[in-house]
Amino acid sequence: MNDFDQIEPGLWLRHGTTPLALREYRLAAFDMDSTLISIECIDEIADAVGRKAEVAAITAAAMRGEITDFKDSLRRRLALLAGVPAEALQRVHDERLRINPGVAEFVAACRGAGVRTLLVSGGFTFFSERVKARLGMDFARANELEIVDGRLTGRLLPQCWGEIVDGAEKRRTMLETASLLGAPPSQCIAVGDGANDLPMMGAAGLSIAFHAKPAVRAQATVAVDDGGLDRALTLFAR
Repeated sequence: MNDFDQIEPGLWLRHGTTPLALREYRLAAFDMDSTLISIECIDEIADAVGRKAEVAAITAAAMRGEITDFKDSLRRRLALLAGVPAEALQRVHDERLRINPGVAEFVAACRGAGVRTLLVSGGFTFFSERVKARLGMDFARANELEIVDGRLTGRLLPQCWGEIVDGAEKRRTMLETASLLGAPPSQCIAVGDGANDLPMMGAAGLSIAFHAKPAVRAQATVAVDDGGLDRALTLFAR
């Protein structure tokens, strides 16, 4: 962490950075899986058919940046989900999905400061819409699974294939939402943990790596390595 100053144990700020007051930002964009929530949803769905290890290995490689084509990695993982009963999605949500520590507090602080919030995920709308509602977020964008006769087909809905939410689409969605709010990129905060978050994090005025992969941590403005996301709030009060 040679390019960072340690503010507190496990909380780092890039040299020469002075975050604006939170109220001076207009939009905060968040990854979902392993950022807002504790799991990678696709891995937990795969567990329903005994393929979690195989899917999780692809997920981990993609998040580390070892697989650079996120769309291809998603297609490969989706194919392994063919035949999973749709009710498995609800079980994953109810039994395994947990909001990460400090996330609710961070989102609430954004709301209190007038900062709009965007969930933008390479995961699935079944989960993103529920997480958005639970946290009281303003906007959400994710991929939509195709379900036929009560089972996953291993594909997205046909209209989604041309607009898979990958790193480039996350960046585009954040900037488009900011533009609709009349905000420049410098007034955006982007929070993520994996390689496909880097494009939006690189475009934002402030980027927060939350328990992130080393390549993401190295390029962020702020790194939260220990504790909850709410620890980053101390930087806005400095």
